[in-house]
Amino acid sequence: MRICGLEEQIHVIDNNVTVEEIIKDIVRTKEISDPFYIFDIGDLVYKAKIWQQKMPRIKPFYAVKCNDNSLALETLAAFGMSFDCASKAEIKKVLDLGVSPSRIIFANPAKMTSHIKYAMNQCVDLTTFDNELELYKIKSIHPTCNLVIRIRCDATETQCPLGIKYGCDPQTEAPGLISLARDLGLSIVGVSFHVGSGCNEPIAFRRAIAAAATIFRLAQQLGFMNMYLLNIGGGFPGNKNTSLDKISDVVNDALNEWFPPNSGVTIMAEPGRFFVASAFTLATKIHSIKRRSNDKDHIMYFINDGVYGSFNSILYDHSIVEPKPLNDYPMSPIT
Repeated sequence: MRICGLEEQIHVIDNNVTVEEIIKDIVRTKEISDPFYIFDIGDLVYKAKIWQQKMPRIKPFYAVKCNDNSLALETLAAFGMSFDCASKAEIKKVLDLGVSPSRIIFANPAKMTSHIKYAMNQCVDLTTFDNELELYKIKSIHPTCNLVIRIRCDATETQCPLGIKYGCDPQTEAPGLISLARDLGLSIVGVSFHVGSGCNEPIAFRRAIAAAATIFRLAQQLGFMNMYLLNIGGGFPGNKNTSLDKISDVVNDALNEWFPPNSGVTIMAEPGRFFVASAFTLATKIHSIKRRSNDKDHIMYFINDGVYGSFNSILYDHSIVEPKPLNDYPMSPIT
């Protein structure tokens, strides 16, 4: 969705003005019938500073799939942010901003061959894998690519679990995959995991970091002596009134135990919602109301957006939407 035709424009607003007041001003002064977003760039900048304060060792690679708004990407790129891309289209969008391919990880363990070729041609040479076929594809198309094995370490409480789809079992599958990569002459340089999007179990990061340390040792025993990268994935909270403290405390302690600063291992992560969830506010309009004669307790409100648009996260991400009426008189006639 485009932001009301204003996607590439930045308006400097007084700090005392709230997002709600901005939206009210827009709907009062403009003829707008479509839903639109307000993007608070200051909130995004604030999140970047919070990340640096709470987890200074961890280099964030923003997960483009979370929100690929061009202005958000440009802002992050200006901060020197790196990017987690999952497709050819995402890689192209980031490269078109002038971002160096060295600041991109192709973090999709199941890639189309044409996308691998594109990554190779664009000098994107860091990617993830979690299965045998992926290794054979990479061997035939992009054999000099640096590889990161993705293991499965799920949190028990997440908004969107990902382990069913991605990640190999660190005990039963990872050893065979590492051996195959060695036999194919490929280069494994690190380990990655993703505890699940919207993680509500901070201790899951500790379990995953411990498991990753075991895989590091195994890979080194099998001849991969250039293991320099740990990718702790995503799962960091980003909504308003949420805190990074609990997760950052667990992560920092676990890293100091298994990957201390003198280990020489680079630590990265793939935060998405942490950076953008609170920065974007959606404005929609109630255009119809329906009352059923046999149901006196409920009223149906129809708005100009839905689950096939901005609210698809309700279906696919199990999100809980909290609407907030702008009108001081919610029961006033609809205009």
